[in-house]
Amino acid sequence: MKGKILVTGGTGYIGSHTVVELQNAGYSVVVIDNLSNSTADSIDGIERITGIRPVFVELDCNDLEGLKKLFQAHPDIKGIIHFAASKAVGESVEKPLLYYRNNLNSLINLLDLMPQFNVENIVFSSSCTVYGEPDKNPIDETAPIKPAESPYGNTKQINEEIIRDAVRSGSPIKSIILRYFNPVGAHPIAEIGELPNGVPQNLVPFITQTAMGIRQQLSVFGDDYNTPDGSCIRDFINVVDLAKAHVIAVDRMLGNKSKDKVEIFNLGTGRGVSVLELIKVFEKVSGTKLNYKIVSRREGDIEKIWADPKHANTVLGWTAKENIEDTMASAWKWQLRLRDKGIM
Repeated sequence: MKGKILVTGGTGYIGSHTVVELQNAGYSVVVIDNLSNSTADSIDGIERITGIRPVFVELDCNDLEGLKKLFQAHPDIKGIIHFAASKAVGESVEKPLLYYRNNLNSLINLLDLMPQFNVENIVFSSSCTVYGEPDKNPIDETAPIKPAESPYGNTKQINEEIIRDAVRSGSPIKSIILRYFNPVGAHPIAEIGELPNGVPQNLVPFITQTAMGIRQQLSVFGDDYNTPDGSCIRDFINVVDLAKAHVIAVDRMLGNKSKDKVEIFNLGTGRGVSVLELIKVFEKVSGTKLNYKIVSRREGDIEKIWADPKHANTVLGWTAKENIEDTMASAWKWQLRLRDKGIM
C-alpha cells in the first residue's frame, strides 16, 4: 500500500468515486461522512468495484472531539482529501448560516488537528464559483477572484483563504486546491453515482429523475441569458475524470513534487455546454423525451463559465478524457440501476 488517506465526505458523489480511484492506485482509505446528503450504501458499491472495503466511520467534521479520536485510531494517515461540505448554490441562498457553519468549521477543525497528528497534506475540494461572474472565458487560475454570487461560492473563497493563512502562519502543511467546474455522470459499471437525499439540488440527477418519472418536471432557470440559446453555460466534467485528478494530487504531495506549499488547479474540460444543450444530449443518449419548462432566473446563478485546464494538463499531467455523450449515458445507466434495485 502507498499510504493511508482520509477522505471526508467519502460516501458522497465525488468522494465515493475518488475512493475507488485511490484504492485502484494502491492507497488505503479511511472514509468519514455524516450521511447528511448520501448513504453508506456507496461503501458497498466501492467494494464491488475495487474488491476492497474502505474503513468507514460515520462522523461529522464539525465534531472536533470525534475527529481527534479518529486520528488517534489511525495515526498513520498521510494525507486528507476534504470533500465534506454543503454544496448547492440555490440552497445556500436560502440557508446561508447552514453553509457557513458546515463548510468553514469542518475545514478549520481539520487544519487545527493536522499538525497535532503529523498529517502534512490536504487536497481541498474547491469550485469555479470562486471566480464569480467572469470577465471572459475560458478561465485560468490567474483570473480574478470576484465577489461570490452565492453563500456556497463564498464559503469556497473563504476556505481557500483559510488554507493560505494557515500555511503563511507556519503551520507544517501543504495543500493542493482543486477548483472543479461541474461534475456529472457516474462510474461506468453503475455501482456508484450521484444519489442526493431528497429533491436533487444539482441539474443532472434532476434530469435523470424527471426522465424516470420520479420528478414531474425539470425547471430550466432562464432562457434570456447572453448565450446562444439563452440558457446558462457550464463546463460539465465526468466525475471519474475528476476523481483521478485527486489521486494525482495526492501522489504529487506525498512524492514531494509540489513547487509551492499551496498549489491551485482548475479541473474542467475546456468546453462550455448550455443547460438546453445538455438536455438535448441526454434525450439523444437515453432515447427519452424530457419534460421541462423554462422558468425565471435563479438567484446566485452565473451566466457562463468554463475552464482553461492547461495548467492541470501540463503540471499535473491530467486531462479530462470522457465526452459529454458518454458521461450523460453513464448518468442514465446509474438511474436505471437504481430503478432495478428498487431504490429509486
